Amino acid sequence: MGGSRRRRGALLAGAVAGAVLVSGIGLWATDSWPFRDSYCWGAWEQNSGAAFLGEGGVAKSGSERRATESAPPSADRRHARCTVAVTSAVPDDDSDEPLTFKEQVTVEYGPLPTGVEEHRAWIARYFHGSASPLPDGLHGLVAGDRAMLVLPEACDVDGRPSAVTIRSESSGDGHLGRVNMPFTIGSRSDVTRMLLDAANTGMRKAGCAPDEPLRATSPLVTVAEGDEAARSPLCRIPGVTLEFGQGSRYREQVGVVGERLQTCSVVWRALRMPDEPAAQYVMAGEPRLAALFKGLPEGVGEGLVRAECHGRQTVFYGNLQSGLKGAGRPDDRRVFTRFTESVSKRIGCGAGGAA
Repeated sequence: MGGSRRRRGALLAGAVAGAVLVSGIGLWATDSWPFRDSYCWGAWEQNSGAAFLGEGGVAKSGSERRATESAPPSADRRHARCTVAVTSAVPDDDSDEPLTFKEQVTVEYGPLPTGVEEHRAWIARYFHGSASPLPDGLHGLVAGDRAMLVLPEACDVDGRPSAVTIRSESSGDGHLGRVNMPFTIGSRSDVTRMLLDAANTGMRKAGCAPDEPLRATSPLVTVAEGDEAARSPLCRIPGVTLEFGQGSRYREQVGVVGERLQTCSVVWRALRMPDEPAAQYVMAGEPRLAALFKGLPEGVGEGLVRAECHGRQTVFYGNLQSGLKGAGRPDDRRVFTRFTESVSKRIGCGAGGAA
């Protein structure tokens, strides 16, 4: 009797183990939990929305996806970085060496850079004219190749706001040399999801997460149109005039034009050159967005002034990179003042009240 029970128990255990094994194989085959790859401290999973994270991202022959992570954020470690990269290689008809390609997405968590030039470069990247404002009271912007979210005050470090950012990079390396190329991570909704997943994960690990995870459920308001040949007046504001010269490759992107945010940027389009603004004008009237400019030199001559608009601190910002410094007509200072006066009047701050 006891031997019969033991045999039945062994058979049952074997059947259960077989079922678990078959179930596990099924989970692996369909790329479901627990075998799905995860990245960036568990914030992102394979096939979790964005095309970059899906099967299509590694569909090319010889492609592979890998992540490189720093230690996750913590109460004592407020800066963290993770890069997910897809590499691939294809035969080159003109060479024995294959053409190699790399697409990567980098997420960073933490306070903004403290150096002035690094700080300006951060502003240029994430207040880009191509980006749309996040909905539902979230303070940030999103485009197909970049995104930024300012975190709640509980995550501030030494009085400086922390943010989560995403940016994409792509390059090809063949017999013509290394070439930088545009790369879209996914739709703006997909990138927003990635941004919020990274933010919620980072805040939990850093111990500053709100009671409810950050979410976006409302439709995104996209910018009205793509870039166009840069010309005067810039940003479609009379008096905002830059001299671009004959045959320039400058392209203008008029971005958000709202009551609490306005963006406009100019980039130089050329092979192997980064697509980051050479000229940029911003009005930020949300307190959390305005706080991102703290630490930069202030004054009309520095391209940064603050004003109280409807009881809110509002920042007006203008920056010209080396290729366009001195291109303002009649001068750079007057161009920035004209931007400030025009936007101040539009949002009911009073003409010139901010300058």
